Amino acid sequence: MGQQLFFADRLSRQDQGLGRLLTAWQDSHPVGVVYLWLEPAEEPEIREHLLDTPLLTHLETHAAHRARGIGTRLIKAGEKWLYAKGYDRVALAVDVNNVRAARLYARLGYREWPYSTVECMSLTDGDGPRNIEICHIMVKPL
Repeated sequence: MGQQLFFADRLSRQDQGLGRLLTAWQDSHPVGVVYLWLEPAEEPEIREHLLDTPLLTHLETHAAHRARGIGTRLIKAGEKWLYAKGYDRVALAVDVNNVRAARLYARLGYREWPYSTVECMSLTDGDGPRNIEICHIMVKPL
């Protein structure tokens, strides 16, 4: 799925117990991923309001495999894993322009938090600065 630096970073964090990368496969090919961020959030607003709450991040389904329920299954697998680890809620950030993803999260029980939008940082595979997205934060009890 490309993004070598991103996945190298997330696998390194997983090795340190700071998160968990879940991957959906078809035959021997990855078709979807989601990362469960277990360390304190990078964004101060999220740290302040959702201390000790894991974040569901970087949900991605390969373009040729979208609209087949892969993202939903990855989210549910992540929630199940977090619940088994003793977490009672999970949060995520969704770009304000990504209406389709926000609808999916709402359908799965995520609700927008009562605070303002947040500038979220995303890791890129380039040498330049990280991308900043304006995001809604959504939370779900497990």
